[in-house]
Amino acid sequence: MSSVRQEGKDKIIFVTKEDHESPSSAELVEEDPNDPYEERGLILPNGEINWNCPCLGGMASGPCGTEFKDAFSCFHYSKEEVKGSDCLEQFRAMQECMQRYPELYPQEDEKSSNKTSQDSAEESGADANKLQYNVIHPSE
Repeated sequence: MSSVRQEGKDKIIFVTKEDHESPSSAELVEEDPNDPYEERGLILPNGEINWNCPCLGGMASGPCGTEFKDAFSCFHYSKEEVKGSDCLEQFRAMQECMQRYPELYPQEDEKSSNKTSQDSAEESGADANKLQYNVIHPSE
């Protein structure tokens, strides 16, 4: 005979061998193909964009969500020879919005580099000094 025990938020169910020998009586609920909130990937069966797709990483709902949706929709539905080439204004608006929220949308070079602007300036100065030294002393 199986037993059920509640521990905090968890429910622990112990089953016996006999419980496993009988066929399951669970009924599966058929998925609704028209449910827009069902996770179906980026593009829904009807060809529309699934703004609830986790693959978008919340971009559609952030402070620049409207700009993101405009740019992504334009790109998705673009019929141009170079797909999305007709969407420059929408992508520019999205980029400008994202630049207003650098804490939420860090720039790519900021994420990949841990250098400060002072470090970069010092390195540039060092590179200039090396170049100057090599020009003055080419044989060394």
